[in-house]
This record gives sequence, C-alpha cells and structure tokens, in this order.
Amino acid sequence: MGISSDTVVNESVAMNHDALRHIFHHCADIVFRPLRLIDHSEVLLVYIQELTDTDKLEQIISACMMNRGYDRLTQYQTANQLSEVVAKVLKGSTAIFLDGAPFAYVADIASFKQRAVNEPSNEASIRGPREGFTEDIKTNLSMIRRKISHPQLKFEKYQAGELTNTEFVVGYIEEEVKPELLQEVKRRLESFRTNQLLDSGYIEEYIEDKSLSFFPQIQNTERPDTVSSSLLAGRVAIIVDGSPNVLLLPMTFWSGFQAAEDHYERFLYVSAVRLIRFLLAIMSCLLPSIYVALTTFHPQMIPLALMLSISVSREGIPFPTVIETLLMELMFEGLREAGLRLPKAIGSAVSIVGALVIGEAAVQAGFISAPIVMIVAGTGIASFAFPSYSLALPFRLLRFPLLILGGFLGLYGVAIGVTFVLIHLVSLKSFGVPYLKPAAPIGKKFWKDTLMRMNKRYATAQRKQ
Repeated sequence: MGISSDTVVNESVAMNHDALRHIFHHCADIVFRPLRLIDHSEVLLVYIQELTDTDKLEQIISACMMNRGYDRLTQYQTANQLSEVVAKVLKGSTAIFLDGAPFAYVADIASFKQRAVNEPSNEASIRGPREGFTEDIKTNLSMIRRKISHPQLKFEKYQAGELTNTEFVVGYIEEEVKPELLQEVKRRLESFRTNQLLDSGYIEEYIEDKSLSFFPQIQNTERPDTVSSSLLAGRVAIIVDGSPNVLLLPMTFWSGFQAAEDHYERFLYVSAVRLIRFLLAIMSCLLPSIYVALTTFHPQMIPLALMLSISVSREGIPFPTVIETLLMELMFEGLREAGLRLPKAIGSAVSIVGALVIGEAAVQAGFISAPIVMIVAGTGIASFAFPSYSLALPFRLLRFPLLILGGFLGLYGVAIGVTFVLIHLVSLKSFGVPYLKPAAPIGKKFWKDTLMRMNKRYATAQRKQ
C-alpha cells in the first residue's frame, strides 16, 4: 500500500497500530510490540528483529515500562508522518508510539551483520594499505575520513530508489574540486530516477556521458587510498550503501593504467612499468588482428624463415587463419569466464589447465596451428596487465571486430578500425573533461602522471616556484 507524504501520526496508539498493520501486511519480519505502562497508558514499539540491537532494545523497553527515559533516548529523532516512520523502520530503526503524542520517537539502534574489512581481491597491491571497502557505507566513510582528517572534506547525503530507498553519499574536498564539476554531478544525480538502486553500477550507467560507449567514463575502486588520492586531486567520489565499489569522476583514459602502488614505489620503476602496461594493452587488442592480416594478405612483410615455419605448421589445417583465430579467442574467453564463475578452489585450475589441454589437443588433431595457440596465449596474458578491470573489457571486446577487419581487409582494415577507435576516444568526454587529457589536447602535465610519474621532490619544487 502506498503512503501519502502528509499522513500524520495519530495521537491514538491503536489507530497507528492499525495503520501500520495494514501497511506492513504480509511482512513477517516486522515486529509489533505493544506495552501497557503502570499508568495504564499504551506504548507501541515497531521494529525488525533481525536488524535491531537487542540489548539496546531491552533498555528502551525497560525505560518505557518504568515510565521514564523514553523521551531522553540517545540517538533518537521524532517523526510526524507515517511515511517517515516506515522508511526509518525498514532501515533498522525502532519506532516508539505514545498515547497522546502526535509524533513517534525513532531510535537508531540498528545492528547489521557486515563483512569485515579485508584486502580488495580485484585490486591487489604489492606495497601500500591492505584495507578495502565493505558493503557498509558508515565503515567506508570512516576509512576515507581517517585518511583525510580535514573539515574541507565534505560528504553530502542523497537517497534514490523508490523501492530500495538506498542511501548514497557524494564526497569531495571543497577547496580542490572545481565548482562547475560539482554542480554538474549534482545536476545529474538529482535527475537520476529509478525504482531500484542495489549497487554503484546503477548510478554509473545513468549519469555517464555516453552509455553506449565501450569505454568506461567513471572509474570504480575498492581501495580507500585510491579514493583519498583522487579526492585530493579534485575529483568527486560517490559512495553507495551496500556496495564496496566507490565511483570516481571524472575519469580519463590514462587513469585506467595507474595502479594503487604507483605512488608508493620509486618513480623510475613506476614509469617503466606504466610504459610496459600500455604496450601490453596495445598488444592485447591488436596482436591477433595484425598476425592474421600479415599471414593472409602481407606475407612479404614477414621474414622468410618465420613465414616458412608458419606455412609448415598450417599444413592440413581446414580453416582459414581468421576463422581458427576467432575460434581460439572465443574458447579462451569462455575458459576465462568459466574460471571466474567456478569456485575459487578449482576456478584457476580449470582456466589454465583447460587452455593448455584444449590447445594441445587441437594442435595434435590438426584443427588449429601451433602459432595461433601462442598468439592467443600471449594476447590473453597481456590482457591481465590492466590495473583496471573495467578498462580491460573494451580492449577484449574490440579485439574481435579488429580481428575480422584484419581477416578481410588486411592491415588496411586494422588501420581503419584503429582510426575509428581513436576518433571515438578523442570525442569522448567524462563530465566535461576530454577522455584523453592531457594527451589530447596536449597539456603540460602529460609527462608528469600519465605514462610516466615525475619525481615527487621535483614536482613539489616546481609547485613552489
């Protein structure tokens, strides 16, 4: 049953009881606990047993029975509308109705079973903090506040989802964030309407600039140190209750190649590793298509000894190079997905052993050639070098259309595909920020913290000048 926003709490406990019984019809987890005090007045407690701290609840009941203390409860609010009471009860609070009072006391004594703070499994770090976000928004906010203990760090609370009533928080540092960015984020969030909000991914899809683009325009992370450093850099964070993934915006293409420990290691090593990551990213996207294009249309570009070896290995293979490469790529992606969905104890073994066994069997049976197995394996290994899983996905998807273009048009087809991808990347923006910034348009900070990382001592000295 819907509740009108102007339905007020009645002075009669019995009438409030009947109204809430009707609202919570067939809600077996809602507890109605009527009490009769020594002065014969009635009190009604409404709560959810599984979401309530039983010790604090008994203290409230004792205070009510002794006719003292219930009007001086700690962590309580008053609610005049039934809709507000219902929303609070569903979040774990306890509503207390008193005879003759045109309002209800709402005590925040919620107690949720929540996951402990552990190291994030999707963003492992060799050096740096080992803590990751949980599904509890209060815990997540406390981890950020502990790293940035300054009043300039602001957390603004919002609520969305007509059925879920999920809370989420927009975090930013007042002196660092650009006003126009913050205003645009708030504008999109205020126009965000949905019946359900179960994870931060719901918000991401609604507020990003181009939802049909392969490339993510909003970064997500499970690491408090990543969020803290992003806030200090003037970015905005969105923390959703029930989700361990925090959204960071705006996002650029280069932020997907930066790992958490990049600012904890020495800058020379980090710069070299970032360059290797970028080269592996190109390899994960283009290696199969370039191999197919060269062997099918441009064999003269391959050294003679290597081309003879490839030709010998392809004797008796019934499929064209492009078809066998597509089949192996699909098989590899299938094994990777199976490894993710299976239990952890056997998932990794199935994906690795399965790839080796199937590849060896296919070569011996004469369905595919040995070089294809090496190409697909190298491509798969390169795709694991991405620090950001969300940025690795578009490279995995673009591999297939580029492979088809290379199989039918050769290197010209690959060049056409890459050109279209670059045009899309140049035109893409994230909350008004060019996606390839500071590379396109070129800026002074291109070499400071994109493919390379500048020495912190030198960067600090430059800022002081």
